[in-house]
This record gives sequence, structure tokens and C-alpha cells, in this order.
Amino acid sequence: MKNIFFTLIALLSITTLQAQVDRTVVPQPGPAPEINLKSPTSFELPNGLKVLIIEDHKLPRVSYSLTLDNPPIAEGEKTGVSTLTSRMLGQGTQTISKDDFNEEVDFLGARISIGVNSAFATGLSRYSDRILELMSDAAINPNFKPEYFEDEKKKLIEGLKTSEKDVSQISNTVSNALAYGKAHPKGEFVTEESVNRVALNDVIDFYQDQFAPSKAYLVVVGDVEYEAIKKKITDAFSTWKKASPLSLTYSKPSDAQYRQINFVDMPNAVQSEIKVQNLVELKMSDPDYFPVILANYILGGGSAGRLFKTLREEKGYTYGAYSSIGNDKYNPSLFRAGASVRNEVTDSAVIAFLEEIDNFIEKEVSNEELRTAKAKYTGNFVMALEDSETMANLALNIEVNDLSKDFYRTYLEQIDAVTREDISRVAKKYLNPGQMRIVVVGKGSEVIPDLEKLSYKGRNIPIFYYDKKANKTDKPEFGSDVPEGVTIGTVLNNYIQAVGGKAKLEDVASVFMTAKASMQGMNLDLEIKKAQGKFLVDTKMQGNSLSKQVFTGDSAFVISQGRKQALPKERVEEMRKTAMPFPELEWLDSDQVSLEGISKIGERDAYVVKVSDNQNYYYDVETGLKLREESTVKMGQQTMLQQSNLSDYQDVKGVMFPFKMTQTVGPQEIEMNVVYVKINEGISDSDFQ
Repeated sequence: MKNIFFTLIALLSITTLQAQVDRTVVPQPGPAPEINLKSPTSFELPNGLKVLIIEDHKLPRVSYSLTLDNPPIAEGEKTGVSTLTSRMLGQGTQTISKDDFNEEVDFLGARISIGVNSAFATGLSRYSDRILELMSDAAINPNFKPEYFEDEKKKLIEGLKTSEKDVSQISNTVSNALAYGKAHPKGEFVTEESVNRVALNDVIDFYQDQFAPSKAYLVVVGDVEYEAIKKKITDAFSTWKKASPLSLTYSKPSDAQYRQINFVDMPNAVQSEIKVQNLVELKMSDPDYFPVILANYILGGGSAGRLFKTLREEKGYTYGAYSSIGNDKYNPSLFRAGASVRNEVTDSAVIAFLEEIDNFIEKEVSNEELRTAKAKYTGNFVMALEDSETMANLALNIEVNDLSKDFYRTYLEQIDAVTREDISRVAKKYLNPGQMRIVVVGKGSEVIPDLEKLSYKGRNIPIFYYDKKANKTDKPEFGSDVPEGVTIGTVLNNYIQAVGGKAKLEDVASVFMTAKASMQGMNLDLEIKKAQGKFLVDTKMQGNSLSKQVFTGDSAFVISQGRKQALPKERVEEMRKTAMPFPELEWLDSDQVSLEGISKIGERDAYVVKVSDNQNYYYDVETGLKLREESTVKMGQQTMLQQSNLSDYQDVKGVMFPFKMTQTVGPQEIEMNVVYVKINEGISDSDFQ
């Protein structure tokens, strides 16, 4: 199955390369441009709502951004009440049904979204009055129907169950919980149990307490006239009742006492998620704000960052490594660096992160690094100003963060004024490597042995274990011992018997399979043919072949966009091992495969069969069926783990075939659903020429 994905990745690489441009040459920067952010005209309603209006008549569009500057609150045993409240908002109003509301928004060509602390609407200026009416009505007169509540609650719980296997989501949840504590608003997380404690009355009470105008701002940007829009806003929001939002106290978070690894075992993890983090105290109004922006940009703000260059380009551990430093006027924020890396390099990647962070603190950045960072950051910032949402956010930032009125007019001058000494100073101040938490979420059976041996600068890094809900736990047990009497022959024979028996499989001279898949928005059709030690995979879109990979038995090639390219010798040898419909038949008499132990595939125990140094197959201990094919492949300068998870076995003329195959390489995942399988028909010698 891995050859199928090789074709898909080759196709993806071709289409990606066509879009690439040379980004290695950074243009020489000119003087820092001045940002002509128009000063908004403002007024305030008696209920406390402050309105900022920026007239911009270049395009016939308008946007409304409503923001409630409420301090965060901890939801405690009913965590999820704010999520459910947000889901309930925007589903019609007390006088307009949900369906009628959505239908009118679509008719106007508008976009309206409402959450528990914000609302946004945009559309053509000729419909601006009605768009404003719809947004305000939905925001301050919500339609809290019991049936909507039960529906949203059910969907939220279903989503939580799905996310229990999402390694990235678990990594985010646990990292925040360990950084802030589970009782802190930034550290608590929604669970099925906490959602089940929430009733509709809790949502209504939460809305009434939180959705108040006393600390609310409405920013209007677009083709409007001040006096006219002022009257419309006054009419729309004057009935919004004045109230004081909740303000609850909670303990201030603190960093770990010393550098440590916090590990969460996820047996289904294809890669390890690594996050290296410490708390920071930073506000937009602080003098360090601009140096911190550029410091992070140089360290890990993008593809030009040191982390990206080291972990991806130099070492080939990951598709991308990045960092961020937040700012928050209410609470400490986080410095966080992270990446998704191959299991076998997890320990090495941790060391690479620590080395890069230490080097950044200890060694002054070069003039070229600083110049490049300033040029790229300035370019990105200027381009973002074309978006009305960005303009609204800038105007809002000045108000809520107590910034000077010329903060953005001189923004790029402030960026340009940052020196190498400034970068060194803030790096030492805000990066705290001696107390960093290194949160690793991954497949413990494969990565823990090396992590436990990890040392840095002559000192071991202690490792502590947590479950998916950030509760401290014991080191996981992996049960890798194979029961007495079970051999490689036992495992192979169990599989052969499970899929039809030796006699049936030996009668299968060829297999012709068709499947459907989706990749980056493209709907694909696949034809897979195997016969007499040969195979082909033809990837099509709308009936046209995009890429065809063929193994003739002696050689292999790929045809794409009319060009034929031979594959290297090592690829040919890999294909030879998997060209038969059921290679397990040949492995019965081979000493080239071995039984390595037992591992978890999801919730299932599976025997691990080593096919070669870079290829393993996994067979269900209970059913005997093959659950996964796994190999390490080299693509360019990178080596990546490639997996094919097999499920939904169905009978075809007495032989069981997987009708669902989920292929992963790095962050790429493709689900293929088999349409039909033909045995001993539909294949000729000409297919492999």
C-alpha cells in the first residue's frame, strides 16, 4: 500500500514545485513607510458601548467588529458553558427564525458570525443598514431555544470524542493546562463530563453576565457616512442593557521549578508533537514589545527562522518548526516553540530545540538576520493592512491596550529602530531555558526509551508522565512481550487464515482495485493493479491520468504530465518486496522477516513484523487481520515515517480485502475508500509496460 501513497506524494510535490519562487534573495529595504491609519471618529452610548468609525470609500463595502474586552473567567466544573453559548449565538433572533436569518444573510451576500465575546459582519455598503440590524438583533436578542441547545450540546460532545485521538489537539490541551494550571481560564479545558453538567439556564445566565456593553467596542470600517451610521448604531444598540460582566479571581501561574519533559502517551501517534515553553509577562504597551516581535521572528517566526532552518532544512526532522511569544494585558502569556517530528528523532529534536534557544540567548544575531527579519515582517504587515478586519483590529488595539494614538503611524519606525543589542536583551529576559517545560505527546513505546536517556549540557532531563487530561500518572506499560509459543509463522498463518486461507490466496493471480480519495481539495480516482510480481498505481482526476507509477518486475518508473522518469534502484528493491497480492505467502518460507513484539494500533494490540530495516507490518493479535503497513521513506533531504492504516475488511469471492486505507506521510493524510475489487480479471501484460 505504501507505493500508492508514494504516487500521491509525488503528484503533490510536482504541483507544489510549479508554484514555488526563489525566496532566498531579500530585497534591500528602503526607509520605513509611515502607516496612514485614519484616526477613527468615536462616540459612546449611554449603556457604555464605545463606537469607532473609520470611513473608507475606496470600495463599496463595510465591516462591523464588535468586541467585548472582558477579563477571562474560569468556568470550573461547567467548563464548556462559554463554548455552548457561542454556538447558540447567531442562530436567529427572538423575532427571526434560524432558517430565515441564514437565508437573508445569504441573500445579502453578507457574512455574520457571533461569539460569546465578539461579533463580526461584513458585506456591500448598500446593504449596510440591514446587515447592522441583523448582527445587532442576533447579538443582543439571541434565540436560546431548547432544541438548539440540545443539538449543539450533542455536536460538541461528538467533537470531543473525536478529538480524543487527535494528537495535535491533546498536545495543545495538555500544554496549556500544565503551563497555567487546570483551574486557570487559559488552562482549563472542555470535557464530556463538564459539558453534561451545563444546562440551558447556565448558558442564558452566562450570556447575561458576560455579554454586556460596559466594556464593549464596535469598530466600523468602510463606505459609510459618520452621521448616518451613528444614528443607525444608536437605534440598533440602545436597547442593549447595561450590566457589569463577571470578574473572578484565580491563582497566578508559574513556570516549572526546573527544565523537564512532560510526556503524554498516544499509541496512535504517527509523529511526536513537541512544545517547549515558558511563561512571559508582556503587554503591547511595554517598551520591549517591538524587540520581542523581531526576536521571535528571527528565532522561529517563519521559514526564515533559525528553528525552521535547523530542524527542517539541516536535520530533516520535520516539515516545519516555529515559535511564538504572546502578549496579554490580563494574564501571563507564553513563549512556545514546537514541531511535529518523526518518532525516531524525538529525542534529537528536543536537544535541537534547546540548543537553538540557548544559542539565540548567548550569541548576538547578525546584521543580516536582523535586516532580513525587518524586511519580511514589514512586508507582511503592510500587506495585511488591505484587509478591513485588520484595520478594525488596529483601531481596537489602541483603545483596549492603552496605546498612544500614533502607535501604528510610527509602528514600522519602531520596528526599524530595533537593534541587535535589543534582541539580545529581550532574549535573555523572556526566554527561560532553565525552567522550560518540554511537552511531548507521542507513541511512548517508540520514543520513551530514548527520552529517558536524554541529557543536556551534562545533566539528565527528568521526565514526568501525564494522561490526556493533564493528570500526573505512572509511566505507561507497553506489553511488548510476545506470548510463549507465538512465532512469526503463527502470526503469518493467522493472517492468511483470517483473509481466506492459504488455498484461496494461492488462487489469486491478480488483483484489480479502484478507489476514491481526496487530496488538498482535489477529488481523485485510483486504479491499483497487482499481478505476477508487477503492479501499477494510476491516479486520475475527472478521467485524466495525473500520475502513473509502474513496477515491471525488473524496473520502475513514474509518468506524470507526459514525462516518464525512472525510479532509483533502492525504490525498485522496495517495490519488489510488496508487488505480490499477498506477500505473506512467500514470507512463510523466508528468514528475512521477524517478529519484533506487540504494539498498540489505536486501541488494538498488534504483532509487529519486521519486513526490512525500514518497514514493519502490524497484525491484530485477536483477529489476525493486518492493521497497518509502515515504512521509512526518503523524500529529497528528508526522511519521513509513512503509514497505511487498513480497516473495513470485506469479502470478495471468499477473500477479505481492506476497503478503507488511510495513508499518512508527515502531516499529509489521505483517506482512500475502495469502490470495488476484481480477482483474476481486468489485467493484462500491457498494463505494466
